[in-house]
Amino acid sequence: MITLVTTLGTDAIDLYPQKLAQNLSVPKIYFNVYQKRAMRFNISFFSPGAMRLSREDWQFIKMLRQRNDIIHLPNQHLGRYGVFLKPPYIITVHDLSRYFDLKGYTTYIHHPNFRDKRYLSLDYRGVKRATRVIAVSQATKQDLIRHLEIPGQYISVIYEGIDHQVFQPVKDHLFDFPYLLFVGSEHPQKNFSGLLKAFSRLKRGGKFEKLKLVKVGKAGGPEAEFRKRSLEVIGYLGLREEVIFTDYVPEENLPAYYSAAECLILPSFYEGFGCPLLEAMACGCPVIISNRPSLPEIAGDAAMQVEPNNIEDITATLYELLINQDLRETLVNKGLQRSAEFTWKRTAEETLQLYLEVEENLRTDRGLYKTTELMGILPIYEY
Repeated sequence: MITLVTTLGTDAIDLYPQKLAQNLSVPKIYFNVYQKRAMRFNISFFSPGAMRLSREDWQFIKMLRQRNDIIHLPNQHLGRYGVFLKPPYIITVHDLSRYFDLKGYTTYIHHPNFRDKRYLSLDYRGVKRATRVIAVSQATKQDLIRHLEIPGQYISVIYEGIDHQVFQPVKDHLFDFPYLLFVGSEHPQKNFSGLLKAFSRLKRGGKFEKLKLVKVGKAGGPEAEFRKRSLEVIGYLGLREEVIFTDYVPEENLPAYYSAAECLILPSFYEGFGCPLLEAMACGCPVIISNRPSLPEIAGDAAMQVEPNNIEDITATLYELLINQDLRETLVNKGLQRSAEFTWKRTAEETLQLYLEVEENLRTDRGLYKTTELMGILPIYEY
């Protein structure tokens, strides 16, 4: 028997197990341990909050270890608990952005402090020990093979889906002006500042005086002043009256933002999947994406692509899309067709098939299981 761990937050990484839970008839564990940790990056190891979280971590680990079934951990940051479980267990990896920060390759989110490094190291150690890994894109699978050295036969690519009962064209108009739409955090990997610079150039041309930029989504976690950085760029570029922040918007309200937008633009430096581009396409909104993994993989030929480091390229592509109605209609039609391929029903069916495969291999002992014994790892509460 396989049990799906289901986190209770509102971030995209939490919606994944929640949608699976709605579509899978398997045992589930609902918990909010991860949400508390996601809001506690960049705190001291010895702060009262950190010590309390460590006790809760160990209680959760003990609860998991008391179960006799196979556990499915739905995101890579639950790997810290997998480290303390005996295989078999399954884990889903959405991206390796925090891993790249941990290794100092770049800063996609925030450079981790000492405590964060220890926990992130446990996360990816847990990923490497998993019996099977689900990657949400081929790009993420290749990252796992290259950076974590996980053999490809242990990794199954299962794409995420979108809810087509929610994401479809609507006639609601939230604003009385034309706007570009950006959906996501303001983490460095999202390249929101690059979009602001391109938007500023577009406005200086004089052709789009009424055009504004609407930014949907929280700035990010409390580990860094992401919103403050965005506002500094906006002030420098003279865009204070041209950018509208909505912060968190419930899923059921997002179609109104997508449907009336001139386009969605995601000029990210790195993405593990990119749900907003599919949501926008399903709502009849044309999409511009960066040419970085995994966005072209998910979008296919239904989106325009830009080089995220090239502000002139982003500006020129926005201009072309805004003035070319035929191009817009082509992208809308292709987007509607492309997005229809991604459903939570399909995601759940492929996940269930993996569950059955794991259970069958366990029964017949086909050797597809890593049984590395846990050695030399201190309990979290002893750090």
